Amino acid sequence: MLRTALRNVLAHKARLIMTALAVMLGVAFVSGTLVFGDTVASAFRAASTKNLKDVAVSVQADELPPAGLSDEPRTTALDGALADRIRDLPGVTSVRTGVNGRATLAGKDGTPLDAGSAWQNLAANYAPGKDGSDPRLPLADGRAPAGPGELALDAATAERAGYRIGDTVRFATTGPALTKKLVGTVRTDDPRVTAGGTLTVFDTRTAQRLFLAPGRFDELSVTAAPGVDTAALTTQVRALLPKAGASAASGAELAAQQSEETAESTRAMTTMLLVFAGIALFVGVFIIANTFTMLIAQRSREIALLRAVGASRRQVVRSVLAEAALLGLGASAAGFALGLGIAAGLRPLLNAGGAGLPDGPLVIAPAAVLWSLAVGVVVTVLAAWLPSRKAARIAPVAALSTVDAPTPVRGLLVRNILGGLLTGAGVLVMLYVSTLDDGADANVSIAMLGSFLTLTGMIVLAPLLSRPLVTLAGLVTTRVFGVSGRLAQENALRNPRRTAATASALMIGVTLITGLAVTGHSVDLALREAAVKGLSADYRVSNSAYLGVDPKDGDKVAHVPGVAAATPIASAGLTVDGEYAMVSGVDPKQLGKVASLTFESGSAEAVGPGKIALSTTLAARTGLRTGDTLKAELAPDDGESTRHERLEVVGVYQENEVVDSAVADVTDVLPYAAGRAYDSVLVKAAPGKAPGLDRDIREALGNSPLLQVQSQEQLTKQASGEIGVMLNMMYGLLGMAVVIAVLGVINTLAMSVFERTREIGMLRAIGLDRRGVRRMVRLESVVISLFGAVLGLGTGVFLAWAGGSLTSSGLPDYTTTLPWPRLLLLLLLSLTIGVLAAIWPARRAARLNMLGAINAQ
Repeated sequence: MLRTALRNVLAHKARLIMTALAVMLGVAFVSGTLVFGDTVASAFRAASTKNLKDVAVSVQADELPPAGLSDEPRTTALDGALADRIRDLPGVTSVRTGVNGRATLAGKDGTPLDAGSAWQNLAANYAPGKDGSDPRLPLADGRAPAGPGELALDAATAERAGYRIGDTVRFATTGPALTKKLVGTVRTDDPRVTAGGTLTVFDTRTAQRLFLAPGRFDELSVTAAPGVDTAALTTQVRALLPKAGASAASGAELAAQQSEETAESTRAMTTMLLVFAGIALFVGVFIIANTFTMLIAQRSREIALLRAVGASRRQVVRSVLAEAALLGLGASAAGFALGLGIAAGLRPLLNAGGAGLPDGPLVIAPAAVLWSLAVGVVVTVLAAWLPSRKAARIAPVAALSTVDAPTPVRGLLVRNILGGLLTGAGVLVMLYVSTLDDGADANVSIAMLGSFLTLTGMIVLAPLLSRPLVTLAGLVTTRVFGVSGRLAQENALRNPRRTAATASALMIGVTLITGLAVTGHSVDLALREAAVKGLSADYRVSNSAYLGVDPKDGDKVAHVPGVAAATPIASAGLTVDGEYAMVSGVDPKQLGKVASLTFESGSAEAVGPGKIALSTTLAARTGLRTGDTLKAELAPDDGESTRHERLEVVGVYQENEVVDSAVADVTDVLPYAAGRAYDSVLVKAAPGKAPGLDRDIREALGNSPLLQVQSQEQLTKQASGEIGVMLNMMYGLLGMAVVIAVLGVINTLAMSVFERTREIGMLRAIGLDRRGVRRMVRLESVVISLFGAVLGLGTGVFLAWAGGSLTSSGLPDYTTTLPWPRLLLLLLLSLTIGVLAAIWPARRAARLNMLGAINAQ
């Protein structure tokens, strides 16, 4: 029977090629994801290890608040005296003193340099050793910075920004723009920089003046002589540290910690990719099952002969499963090889979208190979299990039947009942989900369960739904294309199970894409609306590193020519009757010119020193009304105890995105704001002065790279920018499932043509020409694809509508809105898939020899 299975695979390789491709693509997705995850994790580990090379012990100062958010002296527990004491320990060869900070660069064209994140704009000191070089930052060109007017950049940053040695570099650390001369470039293995960040290097004194206090350091990197026990050395270093303010770890401990953090950061990405790989494989199951079902129907006489000569039912099952295993193994091996290409291409693809993944060689772990092969073989065997059971039920007497005997059609009653129960349960769960307004994990799990039940139920019900929908489509094809359209309709209805299985593969992809499209479009609109809801200002001035706007700069904005009104926004924490909220400090006289607040009682003009307005939500939570007096607790950021203020409630306004849950005079709030700075400044331009006003504001404020002056259009684009990137990535990932579904359509049509060889010959004999045959097969493909697309569109829209309610708590303005152009494009794409999938089967059917087809056995 094993030889029979091998012979069957070789004999029917042409009919199995599409199935093999489906398995290969699914396994390629899995293997590519596993290899990609191992490769990225290894690259991060290698970069971290290389960055910690020769570091026996690392002494870290306790982290200080970012410069600009606190007025505290930026003093750490690490100083030169401590470094000297560590340097005198036995076995220590050197101690590198480090100062770290953040500096945002402007490119040579004046625009801020995008590092992907403000936290990747790194700055450090150049700490030369006895030989005058810094082993952590080897020079690539020029020389090291040696004075307050000089700096160096990492080579990649300098090239990206367009700077050459000798150029003047403009940058900012907390607010104002600074300039220094570029005297050299360095190389670094810091993964934050190699992953797309920037690095600015100063001499030690300049770095201390910018980021710390004179004579203070952030870290001490201890290098030991060969053979020194690093664990014992770490203990000795810890004994020298002050009781608070610093900690020490061995280089091995630090490397292990960074390795664990790296694994955690890549785990989520790998899991997401594996989910989409699972979807692709699930779609492939329909193709595998369809293929083996059709093969068994075509080989029924052969199987009956095997039974007649003594093969048992168990042997028949084993033969079919062995055939599936051989197919799965071969396709999985090819898929793994293809997956290596996917893994190699994912990193530059994601980096193009700003992922910032480090470079490194492909890592092919034995586990990735074994899992990929095992997944492909197991999925193929499981998909072939039901067809193998059908094969085992073929009686030996079937060998005496003619080849033209129709395959017995089993009833759909049990399947329809099961499908109705699953779909009904799923719909009920999703209707319950539509009443929820909180995206808590428990509610999301309920929504996922409802979606799974609904989609599974639709797959089970697909044969029942195929008759009315295919009949409806057939009315159009018959009217437009005549006999060919009628034949296409009848062929699609001939075997509802086969049509449903083929369409279901496409339906799954269309359902997921539709659900994402509807949800993404609705969220995008809600975010865009929320970003500018209630905002009548033309521009918003803020700090890109979230360090706030200096009040002096806020005052300058109001005096820029062309500015009609400007009001600062400062935020602080507020506790009223045990209810915590945020309060916005504003200029009440200017607020109405830059924002639209709807007051249910009182007015914005009544807000002033000692007077506060509450949102309807906060008023309801605290039971306060206009005219009441409240005792508020405001927590400053200077380390002092909570301060209590008595404030009069002078108004209650409807929730607004421009301000927080309470509005007070800026003079009351600013002492409690982070860094005693404004969050932003809202600017209203004078009539006709809005165009170009952003440039004037930037110039008036020193054109700092940290400064953001955003129009309403830019605010809406920023609010929804990541949604588009995420959706496009998910569309691409789901595209693999759609490609596999297309292979399923091709596979079903090709095998149907083989199955109906004599029938096609008879049609040719009674007058249907080659063009008519091609049109018949093509229309059958279009009808099946259209059936899957309609089911997918309907299911996807329903699931998106029901699940959309979970965003209500975070997006009050969320409303399910259908992206009609995208849905229409998806429908047209499905029709195109039907046409393209039929090219090869239709051509093959049209080229059949009439007499040879009639005489086919």
